[in-house]
Amino acid sequence: MFEAAKVGRKVSKADFKARVPALRAELLEAQRQVAATGVPVVIIVSGVQAAGKGEVVDRLNHWLDPRWVQTTAFWDESDEDRDRPRYWRFWRSLPPRGEVGVLFGAWYQSPMDDHMAGDVSDSTLDAELSRIEDFERMLICDGALIVKFWFHMSERDQKRRFKALSREDRSRWTNLPTSSTFAAHYQRFERLAERVVRATDTGMAPWYLIEASNRRYRDLAVGETLLSTLRARLAQAGADEAVHAPGGPVLPNVAGARRTLLDDINMDQAMATDEYKRRLKALQAELNELAWTAYKAKRSTVLVFEGPDAGGKGGAIRRVTAAVDSRLYRTIQIAAPTDEERAHHYLWRFWRHLPRAGRMTVYDRSWYGRVLVERVEGFATPTQWSRSYFEINEFEEQLANAGVIVVKFWLNITKDEQLVRFKEREVTPHKQHKITAEDWRNREKWDEYNDAVNDMVSRTSTRHAPWVVIPANDKLFARVAVLEAVTEALRTALKDDVTS
Repeated sequence: MFEAAKVGRKVSKADFKARVPALRAELLEAQRQVAATGVPVVIIVSGVQAAGKGEVVDRLNHWLDPRWVQTTAFWDESDEDRDRPRYWRFWRSLPPRGEVGVLFGAWYQSPMDDHMAGDVSDSTLDAELSRIEDFERMLICDGALIVKFWFHMSERDQKRRFKALSREDRSRWTNLPTSSTFAAHYQRFERLAERVVRATDTGMAPWYLIEASNRRYRDLAVGETLLSTLRARLAQAGADEAVHAPGGPVLPNVAGARRTLLDDINMDQAMATDEYKRRLKALQAELNELAWTAYKAKRSTVLVFEGPDAGGKGGAIRRVTAAVDSRLYRTIQIAAPTDEERAHHYLWRFWRHLPRAGRMTVYDRSWYGRVLVERVEGFATPTQWSRSYFEINEFEEQLANAGVIVVKFWLNITKDEQLVRFKEREVTPHKQHKITAEDWRNREKWDEYNDAVNDMVSRTSTRHAPWVVIPANDKLFARVAVLEAVTEALRTALKDDVTS
């Protein structure tokens, strides 16, 4: 497939100088318009060694407004990177809406490095390429423009480039924290590159193969291609969103058919105070030991707490965190997204808070707001929230594959119990801040939220990230049930580590 990138295309110095002024002006105008529409642009730069990828990126930073361009390379990993799931570093580098992110190698670099080194099998590589395709589709569906450049040249031209580098100032290339190993195995690397490009060359995120033997042709081809893709994206701006089926089957509007899984929970379960105190003490002691064992084993934990307003999430969380050394956990309270968070994909703000290996992050509300409040209140369109089930499952699977212990709680209360708690909050001075007009408005959509919860649990309760639905009308029972589930999850995961 790379024959078309070895035909010897050239651009003369005169032609290059004649075209560049207009191209720069057109790129700047297109960049300005894209910024105004709030489209994040991700430019991926990859290809064979010595193709001049760094020179191209320098040129783009010169041609575009550099204030809105961020460049990131992924040739090495920090301790922070290694302590988290692999895609954490990529999520942190994604540009906000309206800006441009230039990514050297991006999510393609590591799989290719590992395969060339013989560290991953063909099947593992194929699985990773499938994940990449899903990841790019997710970003594009959220409005991103992904432009992927693969720079290629013949083996003979590559050798000439290396010789030229040896006579010129080689410091820019030889000081990079990568080696010329791939260049010594050109044919094998080219076969791998063909496999990767073919597997991830999609209509939504195609690869642009750029012949790199002539620098002026290479740079001009990149500039013209980028301009074309920006203009094509602008032409789509304002187009109506495609109609998409809702995330779950629509329940017929008759009494017997409106039943959800929440209706099958025994909400009368309760616990006496004496039993609560005894079991709380024992469970918290065990959780403390398990948290330290997880730390030593470098197994991180993510706990997700969801539930209706006044469902008891805060009280349950406090009983969990009281058992864990404060140096080992963080509690993240999720509210309406900030301007910075709205400028990214909705999962971005959750990826950035993932714990390091051995630590715990507790989310008081979470990414499930996308398929709950955003769905019910109309903050997300049916197309947006319906595709989020797949995106969330993919996210949680990546956490589990990286060794993260994921436990998700839905603390369920009845509508009558919620009313009692709301009224109690109104008359209790230290609880009055917990009740707002928005809580009362949400209560009016109780049935719609129940339908959303039914879809959420049925579509996102997986083996690696199960939902634990807790009857929470009785706070004491709910808190003990949460602690039992957390300790059981850690105990099982850590036991598996020992026996594996």
